[in-house]
Amino acid sequence: MSLASFNLYANYENWFNSDILRFISDLIPMVIVMPFGPLLYLYIQSSLDSNFKVTKKLRFHFYPVIIDLVPQLATYIFIIGVLTGVLKNHPQPWGIFIDEYNVYADIPRWMSVSFYVWMSAKYLASFKQKQNGVLNEQTINFKWLQQFIRVFATFQIIWLVFLIPYVIPKYTDKLLNEFDWYPLYIPLAIIIYWLGIKGYIVSQTEVSLIKKTQPVSSTLSAEAIALTIVSVKKTMTDGKLFLNPNLNLTILSEHTSIPQKTISFVLNQNLNKSFSEFVNEYRIEAFKEKILHPETDNLTIAGVALECGFSSQATFQRIFKQSTGISPSEFRKSALQTS
Repeated sequence: MSLASFNLYANYENWFNSDILRFISDLIPMVIVMPFGPLLYLYIQSSLDSNFKVTKKLRFHFYPVIIDLVPQLATYIFIIGVLTGVLKNHPQPWGIFIDEYNVYADIPRWMSVSFYVWMSAKYLASFKQKQNGVLNEQTINFKWLQQFIRVFATFQIIWLVFLIPYVIPKYTDKLLNEFDWYPLYIPLAIIIYWLGIKGYIVSQTEVSLIKKTQPVSSTLSAEAIALTIVSVKKTMTDGKLFLNPNLNLTILSEHTSIPQKTISFVLNQNLNKSFSEFVNEYRIEAFKEKILHPETDNLTIAGVALECGFSSQATFQRIFKQSTGISPSEFRKSALQTS
């Protein structure tokens, strides 16, 4: 983004006013847009998944960068063709082609970034659903990432408003003569500064939160951990808190009078479960019992699941199969045949 802005500014300030510098600038690609979308999408994933790695299979996301390199490739072909005598030294047609290409290349560029912004937003929504809406210390990046995607989505709208008249031949020159590139590059400059400042603040917040959570493990004795496990399990069983689809760490903390950080630490480190995994185990067991009762014969599987605290059928189906290895309908059929 900064390189594209530098390219525009350098041209405005005539930094490439010599033939040599202009020649070099024509050979070096400075406006590289096609990797923006994939980088956004992979950044979102790597920020929320500690096991995420960029593998060879993900390289195909970056192949469309060839769209950004066509002007330079055309320049190389022309130069080599002239030097070898294959082409005549008439740069004008090549220059016209490059100028027209740069106009219409913005269409796939906009489409690419928009597609990956949408994919990133979809990934964030899916991640939140998998967490049952409970975002603990391990997901402190989530709000920042939501802001991150919203900012780029807003920029895409601004770009589209500029792009529509820009790609219509009779309006292209008129648009640039009237407004130049300011409607697009001023927001881009703002985003560059915002990313730097906001990113720094977020990174410092992460360090601060990590420091605050570190003492939990050192201050908890074996007896305190055991009491926490007993208290949390007793509260879940006796109070049937798992039947509340909106149950979160705050509610459980209020019922047990145990700090949220302590509950989260004990579940993660001693039971090797996230909060949502811990709660869903109770819901699945409740479903297994309830689905076999005669009074639930007139209810659908989804209806029983909702009564057991699951917020949606899709979430229930996925979690049940992960836990048991079979679908809820298969479990019901098998259990009824056995009984």
